[in-house]
Amino acid sequence: MPFYKPIAKEVEVFDHAYKNKIPVLLKGPTGTGKTRFVDFMTHQLNKKLITISCHEETSSTDLIGRYIIQGSETVWIDGPLTKAVKTGAIIYLDEIAEARPDVIVAIHSLTDHRKELYIDKLGKTIKAHPDFMLVASFNPGYQKGFKELKPSTRQRFIALAFNYPNEKDEAEILTNETQIDAATAKKLVSIATKIRNLTELGLTETVSTRLLVDAAKLIHTGLGKRLAVRVAVVEPLTDDLEITEALSDLCDLMI
Repeated sequence: MPFYKPIAKEVEVFDHAYKNKIPVLLKGPTGTGKTRFVDFMTHQLNKKLITISCHEETSSTDLIGRYIIQGSETVWIDGPLTKAVKTGAIIYLDEIAEARPDVIVAIHSLTDHRKELYIDKLGKTIKAHPDFMLVASFNPGYQKGFKELKPSTRQRFIALAFNYPNEKDEAEILTNETQIDAATAKKLVSIATKIRNLTELGLTETVSTRLLVDAAKLIHTGLGKRLAVRVAVVEPLTDDLEITEALSDLCDLMI
Protein backbone atom coordinates (compact mmCIF):
# COMPACT_ATOMS: atom_id res chain seq x y z
CA MET A 1 0.00 0.00 0.00
CA PRO A 2 1.39 3.46 -0.86
CA PHE A 3 2.41 5.64 2.09
CA TYR A 4 -0.04 8.41 2.94
CA LYS A 5 0.02 10.68 5.97
CA PRO A 6 -3.55 11.66 6.96
CA ILE A 7 -3.78 15.36 7.71
CA ALA A 8 -7.33 15.63 9.05
CA LYS A 9 -10.44 13.45 8.66
CA GLU A 10 -10.12 12.84 4.92
CA VAL A 11 -9.79 9.05 5.23
CA GLU A 12 -12.94 8.79 7.36
CA VAL A 13 -14.89 11.10 5.04
CA PHE A 14 -13.86 9.18 1.93
CA ASP A 15 -14.86 5.88 3.56
CA HIS A 16 -18.36 7.20 4.21
CA ALA A 17 -18.59 8.74 0.75
CA TYR A 18 -17.72 5.37 -0.77
CA LYS A 19 -20.33 3.57 1.32
CA ASN A 20 -22.94 6.02 0.05
CA LYS A 21 -21.45 6.29 -3.46
CA ILE A 22 -21.31 10.07 -3.22
CA PRO A 23 -18.90 11.69 -5.72
CA VAL A 24 -15.85 13.29 -4.08
CA LEU A 25 -14.05 16.44 -5.22
CA LEU A 26 -10.48 16.97 -4.03
CA LYS A 27 -9.42 20.60 -4.19
CA GLY A 28 -6.03 22.09 -3.48
CA PRO A 29 -2.71 23.24 -4.94
CA THR A 30 -0.54 21.06 -7.13
CA GLY A 31 1.56 18.48 -5.31
CA THR A 32 -0.35 18.38 -2.01
CA GLY A 33 -1.13 14.66 -2.09
CA LYS A 34 -4.50 14.50 -3.85
CA THR A 35 -3.49 11.76 -6.28
CA ARG A 36 -1.56 9.86 -3.61
CA PHE A 37 -4.64 10.01 -1.37
CA VAL A 38 -6.86 8.45 -4.05
CA ASP A 39 -4.28 5.73 -4.67
CA PHE A 40 -4.09 5.05 -0.92
CA MET A 41 -7.87 4.87 -0.51
CA THR A 42 -8.40 2.51 -3.45
CA HIS A 43 -5.75 0.18 -2.02
CA GLN A 44 -7.40 0.36 1.40
CA LEU A 45 -10.82 -0.40 -0.12
CA ASN A 46 -9.32 -3.08 -2.38
CA LYS A 47 -10.87 -1.52 -5.48
CA LYS A 48 -9.59 -0.97 -9.01
CA LEU A 49 -8.54 2.60 -9.81
CA ILE A 50 -8.77 4.15 -13.27
CA THR A 51 -7.06 7.55 -13.52
CA ILE A 52 -7.60 10.13 -16.26
CA SER A 53 -5.24 13.12 -16.36
CA CYS A 54 -7.44 15.80 -17.88
CA HIS A 55 -6.15 18.55 -20.16
CA GLU A 56 -7.67 21.11 -22.51
CA GLU A 57 -8.12 18.52 -25.28
CA THR A 58 -9.77 15.85 -23.09
CA SER A 59 -13.24 15.22 -24.52
CA SER A 60 -16.23 13.09 -23.60
CA THR A 61 -15.28 10.74 -26.45
CA ASP A 62 -11.92 10.10 -24.75
CA LEU A 63 -13.80 9.03 -21.61
CA ILE A 64 -16.84 7.26 -23.02
CA GLY A 65 -15.45 5.49 -26.08
CA ARG A 66 -15.36 5.54 -29.88
CA TYR A 67 -15.70 3.48 -33.00
CA ILE A 68 -12.45 2.25 -34.57
CA ILE A 69 -11.59 0.36 -37.73
CA GLN A 70 -10.40 -3.21 -37.20
CA GLY A 71 -9.65 -4.91 -40.49
CA SER A 72 -12.79 -4.58 -42.57
CA GLU A 73 -15.05 -3.91 -39.59
CA THR A 74 -16.02 -0.91 -37.50
CA VAL A 75 -16.09 -1.82 -33.81
CA TRP A 76 -16.96 0.07 -30.65
CA ILE A 77 -14.27 0.42 -27.96
CA ASP A 78 -15.32 1.41 -24.44
CA GLY A 79 -13.47 4.36 -22.94
CA PRO A 80 -12.12 4.37 -19.36
CA LEU A 81 -15.24 5.96 -17.87
CA THR A 82 -17.52 3.40 -19.51
CA LYS A 83 -15.28 0.57 -18.28
CA ALA A 84 -15.38 1.95 -14.74
CA VAL A 85 -19.17 2.30 -14.84
CA LYS A 86 -19.58 -1.29 -16.04
CA THR A 87 -17.03 -2.95 -13.73
CA GLY A 88 -17.49 -0.95 -10.52
CA ALA A 89 -14.07 0.69 -10.49
CA ILE A 90 -13.21 4.01 -8.88
CA ILE A 91 -12.51 6.56 -11.61
CA TYR A 92 -10.33 9.57 -10.81
CA LEU A 93 -10.56 12.62 -13.08
CA ASP A 94 -7.41 14.56 -12.22
CA GLU A 95 -7.66 18.32 -12.91
CA ILE A 96 -11.21 18.00 -14.21
CA ALA A 97 -11.57 21.75 -14.75
CA GLU A 98 -8.97 21.55 -17.51
CA ALA A 99 -11.14 19.21 -19.62
CA ARG A 100 -13.54 20.33 -22.34
CA PRO A 101 -17.09 21.29 -21.24
CA ASP A 102 -18.61 18.16 -22.80
CA VAL A 103 -16.78 16.07 -20.19
CA ILE A 104 -18.69 17.83 -17.42
CA VAL A 105 -21.96 17.26 -19.28
CA ALA A 106 -21.14 13.56 -19.72
CA ILE A 107 -20.64 12.92 -16.00
CA HIS A 108 -23.70 14.83 -14.73
CA SER A 109 -26.00 11.80 -14.74
CA LEU A 110 -23.37 9.85 -12.78
CA THR A 111 -23.26 12.47 -10.03
CA ASP A 112 -26.95 12.51 -9.09
CA HIS A 113 -29.66 9.99 -8.19
CA ARG A 114 -29.67 8.46 -11.68
CA LYS A 115 -26.15 6.98 -11.46
CA GLU A 116 -26.14 6.25 -15.16
CA LEU A 117 -24.09 7.02 -18.26
CA TYR A 118 -25.66 7.89 -21.59
CA ILE A 119 -23.64 6.84 -24.65
CA ASP A 120 -25.04 8.94 -27.46
CA LYS A 121 -23.10 7.19 -30.24
CA LEU A 122 -24.71 3.89 -29.23
CA GLY A 123 -28.06 5.38 -28.29
CA LYS A 124 -28.14 3.59 -24.95
CA THR A 125 -27.89 4.25 -21.24
CA ILE A 126 -25.79 2.17 -18.83
CA LYS A 127 -26.65 1.93 -15.14
CA ALA A 128 -23.56 2.23 -12.96
CA HIS A 129 -22.28 -0.87 -11.17
CA PRO A 130 -23.10 -0.70 -7.42
CA ASP A 131 -19.39 -0.34 -6.60
CA PHE A 132 -18.72 2.49 -9.07
CA MET A 133 -17.45 5.76 -7.61
CA LEU A 134 -16.45 9.06 -9.20
CA VAL A 135 -13.60 11.13 -7.77
CA ALA A 136 -12.28 14.35 -9.30
CA SER A 137 -9.67 16.95 -8.41
CA PHE A 138 -8.93 20.53 -9.35
CA ASN A 139 -6.83 23.51 -8.35
CA PRO A 140 -9.35 26.18 -7.32
CA GLY A 141 -7.44 29.31 -8.21
CA TYR A 142 -4.85 29.15 -5.45
CA GLN A 143 -2.57 30.83 -7.96
CA LYS A 144 -3.36 32.65 -11.19
CA GLY A 145 -3.93 30.80 -14.43
CA PHE A 146 -6.14 27.92 -13.34
CA LYS A 147 -9.67 27.28 -14.56
CA GLU A 148 -12.56 27.20 -12.12
CA LEU A 149 -15.42 24.73 -11.85
CA LYS A 150 -18.96 26.07 -12.13
CA PRO A 151 -20.91 26.10 -8.84
CA SER A 152 -23.55 23.85 -10.44
CA THR A 153 -20.85 21.22 -11.01
CA ARG A 154 -19.15 21.63 -7.64
CA GLN A 155 -22.44 21.05 -5.83
CA ARG A 156 -22.69 17.57 -7.32
CA PHE A 157 -19.76 16.47 -5.10
CA ILE A 158 -18.77 16.52 -1.49
CA ALA A 159 -15.43 18.32 -1.23
CA LEU A 160 -12.18 17.64 0.60
CA ALA A 161 -9.69 20.51 0.83
CA PHE A 162 -5.99 19.73 0.57
CA ASN A 163 -3.16 22.08 1.42
CA TYR A 164 0.49 21.84 2.35
CA PRO A 165 1.02 19.84 5.57
CA ASN A 166 2.39 21.47 8.69
CA GLU A 167 6.18 21.34 8.95
CA LYS A 168 6.27 18.33 11.28
CA ASP A 169 3.99 16.22 9.07
CA GLU A 170 5.73 17.29 5.88
CA ALA A 171 9.13 16.31 7.28
CA GLU A 172 7.67 12.93 8.27
CA ILE A 173 6.40 12.45 4.72
CA LEU A 174 9.91 13.09 3.36
CA THR A 175 11.57 10.63 5.72
CA ASN A 176 8.99 7.92 4.98
CA GLU A 177 9.09 8.44 1.23
CA THR A 178 12.84 8.70 0.80
CA GLN A 179 14.57 7.47 3.99
CA ILE A 180 16.39 10.79 4.16
CA ASP A 181 17.68 11.81 7.60
CA ALA A 182 15.37 13.87 9.78
CA ALA A 183 17.67 16.90 9.96
CA THR A 184 17.85 17.28 6.18
CA ALA A 185 14.10 16.71 5.86
CA LYS A 186 13.51 19.52 8.34
CA LYS A 187 15.77 21.88 6.35
CA LEU A 188 13.97 21.08 3.10
CA VAL A 189 10.60 21.80 4.70
CA SER A 190 11.92 25.09 6.10
CA ILE A 191 13.02 26.09 2.59
CA ALA A 192 9.58 25.26 1.23
CA THR A 193 7.82 27.25 3.95
CA LYS A 194 10.03 30.26 3.28
CA ILE A 195 9.39 30.21 -0.48
CA ARG A 196 5.64 29.66 -0.03
CA ASN A 197 5.50 32.86 1.99
CA LEU A 198 7.26 34.90 -0.73
CA THR A 199 4.01 35.77 -2.48
CA GLU A 200 5.56 38.92 -3.94
CA LEU A 201 7.51 36.77 -6.41
CA GLY A 202 4.29 36.11 -8.32
CA LEU A 203 5.05 32.44 -8.95
CA THR A 204 2.35 30.53 -10.85
CA GLU A 205 2.87 27.65 -8.43
CA THR A 206 4.94 27.44 -5.29
CA VAL A 207 6.94 24.59 -3.74
CA SER A 208 4.89 21.42 -3.51
CA THR A 209 5.51 18.45 -1.25
CA ARG A 210 6.13 16.48 -4.46
CA LEU A 211 9.11 18.70 -5.33
CA LEU A 212 10.52 18.23 -1.84
CA VAL A 213 10.24 14.46 -2.21
CA ASP A 214 12.20 14.65 -5.47
CA ALA A 215 14.92 16.73 -3.83
CA ALA A 216 15.10 14.35 -0.87
CA LYS A 217 15.45 11.33 -3.18
CA LEU A 218 18.35 12.98 -5.01
CA ILE A 219 20.09 13.83 -1.76
CA HIS A 220 19.52 10.34 -0.36
CA THR A 221 21.28 8.77 -3.35
CA GLY A 222 24.27 11.07 -2.97
CA LEU A 223 23.66 14.20 -5.03
CA GLY A 224 24.94 17.37 -3.37
CA LYS A 225 22.27 19.10 -1.30
CA ARG A 226 22.57 22.51 -2.96
CA LEU A 227 22.45 21.05 -6.46
CA ALA A 228 19.55 18.77 -5.55
CA VAL A 229 17.52 21.68 -4.21
CA ARG A 230 18.29 23.81 -7.25
CA VAL A 231 17.24 21.23 -9.86
CA ALA A 232 14.31 19.72 -7.92
CA VAL A 233 12.87 22.78 -6.16
CA VAL A 234 14.06 26.06 -7.68
CA GLU A 235 14.31 25.37 -11.42
CA PRO A 236 10.81 23.83 -11.76
CA LEU A 237 9.24 26.97 -10.25
CA THR A 238 10.31 29.64 -12.73
CA ASP A 239 12.24 30.47 -15.89
CA ASP A 240 12.99 33.99 -14.68
CA LEU A 241 16.78 34.08 -14.26
CA GLU A 242 16.73 36.81 -11.62
CA ILE A 243 14.19 34.99 -9.47
CA THR A 244 15.99 31.68 -10.00
CA GLU A 245 19.28 33.10 -8.75
CA ALA A 246 17.62 34.81 -5.78
CA LEU A 247 15.89 31.59 -4.75
CA SER A 248 19.07 29.57 -5.25
CA ASP A 249 21.02 31.94 -3.01
CA LEU A 250 18.30 31.69 -0.36
CA CYS A 251 18.27 27.89 -0.51
CA ASP A 252 22.06 27.67 -0.38
CA LEU A 253 22.01 29.60 2.88
CA MET A 254 19.25 27.47 4.40
CA ILE A 255 20.43 24.00 3.38
